[in-house]
Amino acid sequence: MSSQLVDNRGKGEAGWSWPSIHPEGRKYGVAVFALSLLFAWFAWETLAWPLAFLSLGVLAFFRDPVRVTPQSENAIVAPADGLVTLIQQVPPPPELATGDSQVGEGLGDEPVTRVSIFMSVFDVHINRTPIAGSIKRVIYIPGKFLNADLDKASEENERQHILVERADGRRIGFTQIAGLVARRIVPFVKPGDTVASGQRVGLIRFGSRVDVYLPRDTQPRIVLGQKMVAGETVIAEMSEQPLIEGVAQ
Repeated sequence: MSSQLVDNRGKGEAGWSWPSIHPEGRKYGVAVFALSLLFAWFAWETLAWPLAFLSLGVLAFFRDPVRVTPQSENAIVAPADGLVTLIQQVPPPPELATGDSQVGEGLGDEPVTRVSIFMSVFDVHINRTPIAGSIKRVIYIPGKFLNADLDKASEENERQHILVERADGRRIGFTQIAGLVARRIVPFVKPGDTVASGQRVGLIRFGSRVDVYLPRDTQPRIVLGQKMVAGETVIAEMSEQPLIEGVAQ
């Protein structure tokens, strides 16, 4: 399905299709498959068949499905597929909190709500921007490769911070965090780029996490343990929200 406007009254078209494979992953899938063919040539089936299946797994990991992003002015959409594992009040990281002469104000030092979304190796790893606006910062920080499900991964792991500003000046920061297996964060955007809500902004290889820092007057509309779909699930709106409780069943 190409870019088109759809609505809740039946406008537009929809149908299932095979997701495309992001170019970043095609080279790895082809390389592993070529290695399996080489082993098959030498009649080393015990290695050839596992590598052939591994190549399919690599291609599946880098799948890039089409997503339908709600076009609501105040909607904040999930930046990643995965499970909501943490919802906490924390100060923004220094790279997003402080201002400077080039991009102006940051998010400030006061605590905000951080929503952490953990991506397993089975989730789509293409990340998307929670709001439309201008990319103000893209800051890469080298670090460790702890389990991305741990709270301290936000401060110790390899990570990349992105700050987005809406046309009205409101800002949201989010952080791509490498995990126990992930070894590289690949950006698709740079400071100065203009992005639409739900637009692809990068990927993280092989299991990771994304933290999104909500504005201070905003409460999440999701609960712990909920499954997110990047670019589609509305995690919050730019306004006060009542407490929402969920029942695990």
